[in-house]
Amino acid sequence: MSAIAVTAVCLVYAPIAMTELWPYATPGAPALGEWLLGRTVSAEFVADAVRDRMGPYSRSLVPLIVHSVLGGLLMLLGPVQLLSAVRRRIRLHRVLGTVFAVTVYVSMAGAALYLLRTPPAEAFSGASFWIVLATILVGTVGSVTFGILAALRGFPDLHQRWLLLCYGFLMTAPLLRLEWGALPVLYPGLPLQDINRVAIMHLGALVAFGALLASRALDRRTDVPGPTGTWAPGPVLAAAHLLGAAGLAWLTHALLDQGTQGRRMLAAYLVPYVLIYAVVAVRAGRARARGAAWAREEWRLHLAAQCLAPAFSAVTVPVLERTMGLDRLTALIAGVGIGAGMLSYAAVTVVSLRVLYGREVSRRRAGSVDLPAGGTAGGTAADPGDGGGGAVGAPSDAGTPAGVRVAGKGSAA
Repeated sequence: MSAIAVTAVCLVYAPIAMTELWPYATPGAPALGEWLLGRTVSAEFVADAVRDRMGPYSRSLVPLIVHSVLGGLLMLLGPVQLLSAVRRRIRLHRVLGTVFAVTVYVSMAGAALYLLRTPPAEAFSGASFWIVLATILVGTVGSVTFGILAALRGFPDLHQRWLLLCYGFLMTAPLLRLEWGALPVLYPGLPLQDINRVAIMHLGALVAFGALLASRALDRRTDVPGPTGTWAPGPVLAAAHLLGAAGLAWLTHALLDQGTQGRRMLAAYLVPYVLIYAVVAVRAGRARARGAAWAREEWRLHLAAQCLAPAFSAVTVPVLERTMGLDRLTALIAGVGIGAGMLSYAAVTVVSLRVLYGREVSRRRAGSVDLPAGGTAGGTAADPGDGGGGAVGAPSDAGTPAGVRVAGKGSAA
């Protein structure tokens, strides 16, 4: 059901993205997104935003048009890619994956040119949004790159995780537009610039959480080979909780000091944060109860990242104040806005290292077993049946979910 909902959002948003920049190139030109937002909220709500964005957008109009048109194309390619993986259409998946990866790079290049040409303070919704956009850009490019490398090296499960995270970062665009239409109901009279600041308090957390849920839904394995035990033992989780609690307390105090606007931002941050934390913690507990060691491990690693996100944001705030000359509220919005996404990226990195380490241990064990009498460990053999490009966690495709198996060696996305 969730896949159907995401696909519907992508299909609706694709033409919105492709036409979003038309009014900036030709005043008065039709734009589906502005038309819908004007009727959902008000025409003045949209007009204020257009006036605020006209200056910075006009300096980078061509790169932004490239970015938005290709962004709409990516909204269409994503669901097709996922469906081709699940249905095991390997050739189609690889061809479209190559198109997807190239499109990501070109689209993000357009966004990068806009950011480079626009001073943070002059960006739409201010420096905090500029910082969040720059972080999303880096996360998108990094995750698609790691996804390609994982596919080429024969790690289809890691390939899938990185590409789902990449698509999660891309989904910040339609999700943000949905919030532009929904949040004015809670905050009537608030201009779009402020509505946007409220949304980025939890935008990264929501899309990263969605990518995690999709990854776990597609991976039904109960264990992966290699070392037993966990990379997130009780003491590590306890330390993460303590650091997270300290960071959360500091952020709460700092935001409450910012008056009405700070309290608004705090609510926008805390409510999704608590809900995501609860779901991840419960899923980790359920995985343990049913003896699913690998699922428990991945949930626990992401739980540690979820705990550490507020601590990371708290440390980031003074750094942004000093290096970029931001006021306290702007630095708080930016620090919170990038915290969850960056820690989720770190969690996927740790999960990848955990899988790579497990595979290396398995290879060495297999090599030591296959050594002839008097042999040396220098002739370590590959996993039986692996061929250098098999699925992680199995010498062949056995036990690897359908959505993971087909994106093996040579797949680009």
